[in-house]
Amino acid sequence: MAATISFSFCSDPRHVHPQPHSHLHSQPFKNPLFNPLHSFSITSLPPKVAHPLLLLHKFDSFKFYPAYSSSHSSSSSESYLNDPLRIGRFLTNDETEKLQIIHNFRYSHEVVSGSLLVRVMGAEEMDVTVGLLSESFAESMSLPSGYVRFLAFLVNQYMTERRALMPHTATLVGYYREEGGEEELAGTVEVSFNKRGANASPPTPTPPKDCPYICNMTVKKQLRRRGIGWHLLKACEELISQTSCPSREVYLHCRMIDTAPFKMYTKAGYSIVKTDSIFILLTFQRRKHLMCKMLSVFNNHSEVDITNPDGEFSL
Repeated sequence: MAATISFSFCSDPRHVHPQPHSHLHSQPFKNPLFNPLHSFSITSLPPKVAHPLLLLHKFDSFKFYPAYSSSHSSSSSESYLNDPLRIGRFLTNDETEKLQIIHNFRYSHEVVSGSLLVRVMGAEEMDVTVGLLSESFAESMSLPSGYVRFLAFLVNQYMTERRALMPHTATLVGYYREEGGEEELAGTVEVSFNKRGANASPPTPTPPKDCPYICNMTVKKQLRRRGIGWHLLKACEELISQTSCPSREVYLHCRMIDTAPFKMYTKAGYSIVKTDSIFILLTFQRRKHLMCKMLSVFNNHSEVDITNPDGEFSL
């Protein structure tokens, strides 16, 4: 996984309760038609498994929103645009224009032994993307495979909420096709474009909320070291440029132990802005770098630097 996970868990893993003032890293949901508050407990987690869940950062609460029907595909941007209740509110003209850009976005490039196509995640792709992220998160936290299903529940709620914030944020999926083979989901990444799409409680060190932010990047384990992570990163940068974000500064986190992603980010032009204090270890979190890059203004896809000269990154 290339970018720090953008949601986290409570320091007391036995209970997770919602609070009206804080939720899973997004701006408040203000649709009076729904009562999004729910609660649940995870008392079945044994103590030995509780601590790995704390490797990320403090999980405050959840706000759960109505799930999207898998019968609707986001590839049909017109149906999505004409149904504002799917995102819980009516869109302004500017939001409608940006949502159209996101739905029409396509990034394609040749990678090792095949090709990659990156686009926005559709509602019907939610389950498979949740599965990919859950497996990656379990791997990064050294959790037993049996807890992937529990993580999938949390990830699904988080992604449902984040999708409701489009076009201020977007989840991209990358499909890999091997030469002579079939297309398969290879990776995913999330990008927020502005303050309205920013995580309410991002990992430390805290990035500016009014700047684009990239997180939750992961590549299927058996497809790593083919340059897929590199092109997911470049796809995010290109989409940020196309949506005319007010800021050209792009931020992301990288754990200090993730040497291969750090090398990839450095090669892509990101530099360290700030690093977690060693005292963050007392909260059972890994130390992280906050990294930043100033994007150039590109007029078209061909101007974006998408080359991966070494092809040696694990992603």
